[in-house]
Amino acid sequence: MMAADIEPQQHRALGFWMCLALVVGNIIGAGVFLLPAALAPFGINAVIGWLITIGGALCLAFVLAELAKGRSGGPYAYTREAFGPLAAFMVMWSYWISIWTANAAIAIAATSYLSRLFPAIGATPGSAAAVAIGLVWLFTLINMRGARAAGVTQVITTILKLVPLIAVFLLAAWLFGSGAERHVRLVPVPVTGGGIAGAAALALWSVIGFESATLPVGKVRDPERTVPRATVAGTLIAGLFSLLACAGVLLLLPGSQAAASPAPFADAVQPFLGSKAVDFIASFAVISALGALNGWVLCSGEVPLTLARAAVFPAWFGVTARSGAPVRAQTLSSMLASLLVLTNYSRSLTGLFTFMGLISAATSLLLYFACAAAALKLTLAPQSKAVGALALIGLIYCLWAFWGVGAESTLWSIALLLSGLPLFWLMSRVPAAAQSTA
Repeated sequence: MMAADIEPQQHRALGFWMCLALVVGNIIGAGVFLLPAALAPFGINAVIGWLITIGGALCLAFVLAELAKGRSGGPYAYTREAFGPLAAFMVMWSYWISIWTANAAIAIAATSYLSRLFPAIGATPGSAAAVAIGLVWLFTLINMRGARAAGVTQVITTILKLVPLIAVFLLAAWLFGSGAERHVRLVPVPVTGGGIAGAAALALWSVIGFESATLPVGKVRDPERTVPRATVAGTLIAGLFSLLACAGVLLLLPGSQAAASPAPFADAVQPFLGSKAVDFIASFAVISALGALNGWVLCSGEVPLTLARAAVFPAWFGVTARSGAPVRAQTLSSMLASLLVLTNYSRSLTGLFTFMGLISAATSLLLYFACAAAALKLTLAPQSKAVGALALIGLIYCLWAFWGVGAESTLWSIALLLSGLPLFWLMSRVPAAAQSTA
C-alpha cells in the first residue's frame, strides 16, 4: 500500500544529529583505512593535498549550506533554478549512477574486511559476491523501514567508526609526547604541482559525501536550519578526523612501509596490540564500511525520488511507502548495485575499489561544480559577496581537482552525464497527465 508522494510532517524523521551522522558517516567509509598506504608515496605532497582538499570541501560545503537557506529540493532544485531542467537532470542522473556504483564498491570492501575475520567468506569469488550482495540488501531493507530507522543506524555506526581513528591519533600523540625515539619518515619526494594534485584527488575521494544532508531534504526536520549546520559541521569533523588518523599512521610507520602495507592501520598498532591488531582494525573497518553503505543506500533512493517528482524520471519512482521510504527507487538502485557486483566479482578488490572511487570522485565533482556555479548565478546581491567568493574558490578547486583525478575518470564521468540524455528526451515527450500517475 503506497502513500502520497509528498512526505507528511511525521516522515520528517531526520534531525540535526542524524543529518550530522549522515554526513560524517558517508564521508568516512572503508577507504580511510587504506588511505595512508595510497598517500604515503606522495610524501609531503600528501599533507599539502589534504589541507587543500579540506579547504576546498569546506568552501563547497558553505556554498551548499547557503543555497539550502530559503530553498527546498536539494542540489537538483539549486541547479534547475540557475540553469534549467536539462542541466539539473543530467547532473543528478550522473550523480545517482555514481552512488549505486559506489555502493557496490563499498559492499565489496566490507566483504573483504569480513573475510579477514571469517576466511570462509573469501574462499571463492562466488561466496564473496553473495555476501556483498547480501549486505546491499540488508541495508536496503533497513532503509525501507523509513528514514528514522536508517538515521538511528547511521548514528550508531558513525560513533563506532570514529573509535579506531581517535585511538590511532592518540597513540601517536602519546608516543611523541612521552619522548619516544620516533620521527616522521615520509617518502622523500619533491613537492610538485602534479604530486599535490594527485594526493588531493585521493583525499577528495575520502571527503565525498558532504552534500549528503541536502539529498533527503524532504525527510529533514526544519531543513533550512538543520541542513546547513549539518553540512558544514559534518564536513569539518570528518575531514579533521580523517586527516589526524592518517597523520597518526604516518607518524607510527616509515613512509616506505606504509606505502607497501595492505593494512596500514593494523601495522601501525600491531606493536601495541600484537596479533590482535589485524582483527581489531578489520572489525572497525567493517563497521565503517557498513555505516557508509547504510547512508548511501538512503541517498540512492532519494535522488530518483526527487527526479520523479520533478517529472523528469518515471513517476512510478516518485511514490513512497507508508514509512515515507522511496521503496521503488531504493529497490532499483540496489538491483543495479547487485548486478555490478555480479559482473565484476572476479576482479581484484583494490582495482575495482580504486576505479569506482575515482569515477565517484569525478562524478561528484560535476555536482559540486554545478552547485558552485549555481551559487554564483543566484547570489549576486551585494550582501552575498562572501558567498560568491566562496563559490568562485569552489569552482577553481573543482577544475583543479578534475586535473587531479585524471583524464580517464573525468571522461567516464562525462559519459555517465551524457547517458541520461535519451531518458530526458523520452520524459519530455510524456504528457504531464501521464507523469502524474503512478
